[in-house]
Amino acid sequence: MNSSAAAHPDNSPDEMVEEIDLAGNVLRLVTRRRMRAEQLCHRSVFIAVMSEKGDLLVHKRAETKDIWPGWWDVAVGGVVAPGETWDDAAARELREELGIEGEPLEFLGTGAYRDGDVQLVAATFLCRTEGPFTFADGEITEAHWVSRAEIPVWLQGKQVLPDTVALVVPRLPE
Repeated sequence: MNSSAAAHPDNSPDEMVEEIDLAGNVLRLVTRRRMRAEQLCHRSVFIAVMSEKGDLLVHKRAETKDIWPGWWDVAVGGVVAPGETWDDAAARELREELGIEGEPLEFLGTGAYRDGDVQLVAATFLCRTEGPFTFADGEITEAHWVSRAEIPVWLQGKQVLPDTVALVVPRLPE
């Protein structure tokens, strides 16, 4: 599973995003560039994609991403647009990043995450599907399945997004 498409235009540095407090209240609209530069708290969605037998779809992010370029991830997702619901954002991200539409999403919960690079509140979801997947927006350069039992070993020695590891992996079904 590979893709070489151009970066998605909605991830432009001038895209508007909501700055929020840790309770999820919108404080103001800011540009994506400012949100990243000042590490302002914002809303994101993370969607773990698992096969029917329980394998997790992991992927490598494009070098054009504005944070953690070229790193591995255990979930697809992204920043929630102003006024967008969690559910709508999750469905949009699945469509944009994997070409998946109409698959049921299971809500796994919300959580806050903060480190030296990012501060966010995220809603996490699970989508059970075998694909097929298309990577039309260019945000994913490589993807493959990892069995649920192999996830801890797979995570070792790789640069993997810490926010999805913290908020998604503990919520994955056994």
